[in-house]
Amino acid sequence: MKKQISILLLLLFCSFNLYSQDTLKEIKVQNVQKSLQKSLKLTANTTILSSKELLKAACCNLAESFETNPSIDVNFSDALTGTKQIKMLGLTSPYLMITEENIPSVRGASQAYGLSFTPGTWVESIQITKGAGSVVNGYESISGQINTELIKPIKDIPFFVNAYGASDSRFELNTHFNRKISDKWATSLFVHGNTRVSKNDMNNDGFLDNPLAKQVNILNRWQYTNAQKGWISFINFRYMNDKKQTGELNFDPNRDKLTTNYWGSEINTERIDISTKVGYIFPDMPFQSIGFQNAFNSHNQESYFGLNQYNIKQKSYYSNLIFNSIIDNTRHKFATGLNFMYDKYEEFVNVTDYSRVDNSFGAFFEYTYDNTNNFSLVLGGRIDNHNRLGTFFTPRLHVRYNPWEKGVLRFSAGRGKRSANIFAENQQLFASSRSFDILNTNGKIYGLNPEIAWNYGLSFSQGFKLFNRSSDVGFDFYRTDFQNQVVVDLYQGPQQVVFYNLNGKSFANSLQIEFNYELAKHFNLRTAYKYYDIQTDYQYITQERPLQAKHRFFGNLEYQTHLLDDGKQWKFDFTINWLGKQRLPTTISNSGLDSMPEYSPSFSVMNMQVTKIFSSIFEVYIGGENIGNYKQEKAILGSDNPFGTTFDTSIIYAPVFGQMYYAGLRIKIK
Repeated sequence: MKKQISILLLLLFCSFNLYSQDTLKEIKVQNVQKSLQKSLKLTANTTILSSKELLKAACCNLAESFETNPSIDVNFSDALTGTKQIKMLGLTSPYLMITEENIPSVRGASQAYGLSFTPGTWVESIQITKGAGSVVNGYESISGQINTELIKPIKDIPFFVNAYGASDSRFELNTHFNRKISDKWATSLFVHGNTRVSKNDMNNDGFLDNPLAKQVNILNRWQYTNAQKGWISFINFRYMNDKKQTGELNFDPNRDKLTTNYWGSEINTERIDISTKVGYIFPDMPFQSIGFQNAFNSHNQESYFGLNQYNIKQKSYYSNLIFNSIIDNTRHKFATGLNFMYDKYEEFVNVTDYSRVDNSFGAFFEYTYDNTNNFSLVLGGRIDNHNRLGTFFTPRLHVRYNPWEKGVLRFSAGRGKRSANIFAENQQLFASSRSFDILNTNGKIYGLNPEIAWNYGLSFSQGFKLFNRSSDVGFDFYRTDFQNQVVVDLYQGPQQVVFYNLNGKSFANSLQIEFNYELAKHFNLRTAYKYYDIQTDYQYITQERPLQAKHRFFGNLEYQTHLLDDGKQWKFDFTINWLGKQRLPTTISNSGLDSMPEYSPSFSVMNMQVTKIFSSIFEVYIGGENIGNYKQEKAILGSDNPFGTTFDTSIIYAPVFGQMYYAGLRIKIK
């Protein structure tokens, strides 16, 4: 009874908002604004997901916000934590720059779980840029950038509630409180809570399919706007506490922690984030502005996986000063500035101390030319000095050309450099019997050298009428060439993972072809085919990257009825993802029961959602994920002997849980 009361209290005091806001002035659309937008005028290959797009699925957090979008691939990282891993251009999220309102957010210690720390209700829009990003945002981006814009206090509604419950015993509640203090000041308080209260073992292997979990997440935002004098500023205060418990069904952490009674794991994370943004537009020169961003965060994760302990603390400070102006006229614009980053890591793998301090100071300049018609380019460069990576130059280029009406051709090229946080980025491997071996080459990060890569991309999109209905077709091709890479080698044997510097070639080719069509009024189809060729020279073999499908197909159908004057409306959404076979890490030396084939089978996953809007105040939704009930047959190797030599929970290519159904409601008070 106490458990049911606790759940009820959580449902009463926390909640969940996806209120739509439109913020991108550069995008000009007619009639109903699409929830997924691609502009003909933006220089970079950017897709914008509005909050309307996020409402099409139960995106409880940022990691689950890309299910209806073909630009991002979503996979599960392991068989225990239920964490979803995203990929772009065939490369995992560490090669992406993930920012929150253009301030780096998911990096370092938060790479494994950081996307699940931003509730979907807080998001106003998401901008996905393929290829090298802007030098204004740093040097770490290699395959692209994902920027999240949160709901602005000045535009938010006074009160919003969303309650969510799912058949996997996950419950969520979020509340948004907003108040306009004056004509210049506004503040929002976002309170999020989620929990999973029951144990599920759908494949009968004796292990939880999803972790028992609790998260409390609170954000207080302040916005000051003085349009007459040209000032705008934001202040954010945020606290998050996330706890996960997984492992065998009979595992009790109070009794069995770090023993061989039962295999279990706990991952406890506490974060504090404080950020400020101040911008000033010169009254007599509206084309000229200056902005100053500052952010501090403290990330503390204490965790263990069976007998493996992994603890990491990261304290970071980020500062960015940006000046925007023109050269002669508004066709020639530039942005220049300085930024500083500081990271202090206290990292322990069992009893080994990998603590370090990283800091960098950089200067950048970015020139933009736009003839206001059919051509634009963005050319940028930055010089950085890093205490471990040295002094280096980062160039980036984006070009757009509109050869004819509704057609756009884009090209991009750029260089990225980053330090690989090998343990934080590969935490799923701790939940296995693998030993971690580093081939030390006297580099300055874990004895390894920094990762350096060039990314080149070409894309084309054309809109046209087909049977008097709107449609468009497009393709993009990107290639990433690594000059150096920290290779994560899972091919040397199932009992070890080896980290070493690249000796040879490593590349990722990505081809995507899209076709979108308006089947009828308010009835739209999206399709995409993706081909990946990703290969690396490992120590003893040139092999494709494991757990990456060469062929993928995406399809989405959306339909909504006409919006009535009283606000009533139905919305229907269906998504299918088909994945071809994937190369699996080697398990050849294991016994027959604990070995897997070289390649996984192909499979498809289908999701759907129905939303009924009763009025501008109240709506409900129901949906299902993996409604075809496809499950990976063997998710955990050695599950009958988790402290044995063949135990491994990381070789996951498909869903583990099976079908999952959910329902929720939203209340908006305007």
